[in-house]
Amino acid sequence: MTVPGRRSSTFTRLLRHGFTDPSAAERLLDSDQLLPVRSDPVLLEALGATADPDLALLGLVRLLEAQPGATARRELLDTLIAAKPLRDRLLGVLGASAALGDHLARHPRDWEALVTYEPRDLHPGVEEFERGLSEADDPVSLRIAYRRCLLSIAARDVCGTTDVAETAAELADLATATLRAALALARTAAPEDAALCRLAVVAMGKCGGHELNYVSDVDVIFVGEAVEGADEDKALRSATRLASHMMRVCSETTVEGSIWPVDANLRPEGRNGPLVRTLSSHLAYYQRWAKTWEFQALLKARPVAGDIELGEEYVVALEPLVWKAAERENFVADVQKMRRRVVENIPAAEIDRELKLGPGGLRDVEFAVQLLQLVHGRTDAGLRSGTTLDALRALAAGGYVGRADAVQLDEAYRFLRSMEHRIQLYRLRRTHLVPEDEADQRRIGRSLGLRVEPVAELNREWRRHAAVVRRLHEKLFYRPLLDAVAQLAPGEARLSPEAARERLVALGYNDPAAALRHLEALASGVTRKSAIQRTLLPVLLGWFADSADPDAGLLNFRKVSDALGKTPWYLRLLRDEGAAAENLARVLSAGRLAPDLLMRAPEAVALLGDGDGGGLTPRTREHLEQEILAAVRRAENAQQAVTAARGVRRRELFRTAAADIVGSYGTETQPAEADEGALVDRVGAAVSDLTAATLAGTLRAVVREGWGDTLPTRFAIIGMGRFGGHELGYGSDADVLFVHEPPEGADERAAAEAAGKVVSEMRRLLQIPSADPPLLIDADLRPEGRTGPLVRTLKSYEAYYRRWSLVWESQALLRAAPFAGDEELGRRFIALIDPLRYPAEGLGEDAVREIRRLKARMESERLPRGADPKLHTKLGPGGLSDVEWTVQLIQLQHGWAEPGLRTTRTREALAAACAAGLISAEDAAILDEAWVLATRVRNAVMLVRGRAGDTFPSDGRELAAVGRYLGYGDGHVGDMLDAYRRSARRARSVVEELFYGA
Repeated sequence: MTVPGRRSSTFTRLLRHGFTDPSAAERLLDSDQLLPVRSDPVLLEALGATADPDLALLGLVRLLEAQPGATARRELLDTLIAAKPLRDRLLGVLGASAALGDHLARHPRDWEALVTYEPRDLHPGVEEFERGLSEADDPVSLRIAYRRCLLSIAARDVCGTTDVAETAAELADLATATLRAALALARTAAPEDAALCRLAVVAMGKCGGHELNYVSDVDVIFVGEAVEGADEDKALRSATRLASHMMRVCSETTVEGSIWPVDANLRPEGRNGPLVRTLSSHLAYYQRWAKTWEFQALLKARPVAGDIELGEEYVVALEPLVWKAAERENFVADVQKMRRRVVENIPAAEIDRELKLGPGGLRDVEFAVQLLQLVHGRTDAGLRSGTTLDALRALAAGGYVGRADAVQLDEAYRFLRSMEHRIQLYRLRRTHLVPEDEADQRRIGRSLGLRVEPVAELNREWRRHAAVVRRLHEKLFYRPLLDAVAQLAPGEARLSPEAARERLVALGYNDPAAALRHLEALASGVTRKSAIQRTLLPVLLGWFADSADPDAGLLNFRKVSDALGKTPWYLRLLRDEGAAAENLARVLSAGRLAPDLLMRAPEAVALLGDGDGGGLTPRTREHLEQEILAAVRRAENAQQAVTAARGVRRRELFRTAAADIVGSYGTETQPAEADEGALVDRVGAAVSDLTAATLAGTLRAVVREGWGDTLPTRFAIIGMGRFGGHELGYGSDADVLFVHEPPEGADERAAAEAAGKVVSEMRRLLQIPSADPPLLIDADLRPEGRTGPLVRTLKSYEAYYRRWSLVWESQALLRAAPFAGDEELGRRFIALIDPLRYPAEGLGEDAVREIRRLKARMESERLPRGADPKLHTKLGPGGLSDVEWTVQLIQLQHGWAEPGLRTTRTREALAAACAAGLISAEDAAILDEAWVLATRVRNAVMLVRGRAGDTFPSDGRELAAVGRYLGYGDGHVGDMLDAYRRSARRARSVVEELFYGA
């Protein structure tokens, strides 16, 4: 008798044996069905050894209840207690699969399929499974027989009699036998169709690769031919009816459910193509139209049913095309496209639970192996296996994959596939999601032998193996390239020079011979530098291959390494395979500008880390001015001072470009910046602040050398154009006005001469040829343009603007802002021009007409000859000029009444116009999007080519690099150009309405 409040000894034993609901288990053990064996310790021990003892006990009770009588129940119980093989198999299945427990409850004598325990039953093949299905004469009986066979596969799996690879092979063999049985049913139902044609069923995907899951679509391709003397069209129609019937036999839901879907969508033209084709039709398609992924799919093609001889002819005919796929013209672009994991369609809430497609998932391993097979299998027939693990072993044996990497990848793949099997086995449902429920995770963990803390251990092991796959996924391609140029231990296999070149070409390198020379120089030797670079290069090569110009990335890395290889901090930076290394790879392969800036002072690579260099966050104008003015004070003369200022400018341009590239490309841990406007604003503000600080330092240096501490006139520099609007790009000149004012009683001529000398000397010093990029000063927006004096007094500006000013000058002054020199003089200049740029009551009709006339003339006269107007980012329809002139017209008309419009920045003024109701939110968004996109294109062109440009590059590789910066993958350059045209077209329609009044 149990004392009230105290748990029974049975309750405690059940807890100890892994039951999570001991009370329910006690009730089941007390049931009539289990009464004869209730106290038998063997039963409890066996239940406790299962993945889910509660589920196993419930399944056993249901199975006993379903037996046709007491004799049958006694037979089952006696066999269960006496025969350990049956006990382990039956309870193992019941504890791992609720679905197979349901099957046994419906078909209570099927447990007998688990009794036989002979060597030939341990590893059955297609022949044994065909015998198991031989009595099925309709779809329902086929399903029952299929699950009976599946029962035995699952039993061997959960008991550890077979490993995951053997289980997957058995599942593929069972699928083969099932397809043959289904086709036989179809033939029996339509003998007249069977008589007219030869029909081959070629397995693809995991079935073809002999590595099927418990529940998976079975991918197939059908090949049909007419029998001798039959009409081909009629024969193909007959073959199509047979194939369709066979698919329905397997796929349709009956009282016994379905088996699995048969998927023929890998056939030529997919769902739009005929279900059955002749061999010649297949061959013609693959020779002319097939894409790279279709050849990748053919790696697993295997005849399994129907006319096996015809299926073999199909494989033999297509095999040469498969192994020539790597020679295709578009192979590189296709490979780079396929290498990027397709995760966009995975819901955000599921991506962390996605076992197949998520980062570090099964697809990463399978794709990596298949790609290496395509590259090297054309010259090494030993690699031509459709089974992932067999192919991985062959790749390692041939030196195409590092042996240690192959072992780790094999272990990770086996663990992930085992998880996938256990997840699907529970309900026999097609899923690759790791369940969130703790009870499900506990069952999976226990089924994999994790018994102490199943949930925690399962998640730890899963994350560890996924991390291994993520880490090795890229290195798998690149580490053997280093072995090809390094000294290996005796007996170690290596890539041949030809194989190394093949792989580099397949990964996007245009000059594989040069790339191998760079690798040899970087990785050979016994120095610490070489050892660190050998570790890092496999990762870097992957990041380079992700760019539009891998060759340049590798060459630039060698240059940086040659320059800095002996500095300890650089080696420490390399040793960290984190943000700094990836940032460096992105920057070195994204175009010419950033690497050119870096090569002139390689120590700036320190900015790419997170240490004392300040990282990639732009520095404020105040910090920049402090640093530059301090350098000016230390310099012995003006030229030395300006050289120092230009050095700071070069370093900060590199910082800005690097941050822009990393933000646009994204990294493995940080996605690309989603707000493109923010990227543009950061670049514009950073370059404008840097230009202002450089001008301030240069002004101080020139004044100090020529006049000591005090210039004989007050002097200010006014930013204009994109400089005044804080919107400078990498290649922009600095548009400025120079203004001075002599002190009261001073010699005005001497003051004017001094101001003129300052301007001339500043322009000279900032353009002296050197390792640093020049800063060009453009003063053409001054009164009287190029014919007028470079510098004027404030009174002279006042007199000119009062008497001679034209409407275009008022428009230009909308961007005016003081940036350097005498702050009070700068403020007075702004006070002087405010009435001009924000005229009271706005512009008159004549002035508006004049602005429109000037704009129309500019569009017709200034566009370069031969340029495509629709792709010209500055002067083309919907380009920068269109947007800016429209915004500036609104400012001229309404700035006097709307304070928010009194800004030099285009986007700020556009937002203010929208807030004031002067433009609709929709139109404002269209103009803003067009302006941001056009600005980004100009920035991209400068980053890629190293020189400014207002239109897309004509060179294919440069155009692809611009696309990568803008977020378009390989092969999507056309999409990028279409998107630009679409954005510009929409903006132009708004401009026509708002600016021209159309």
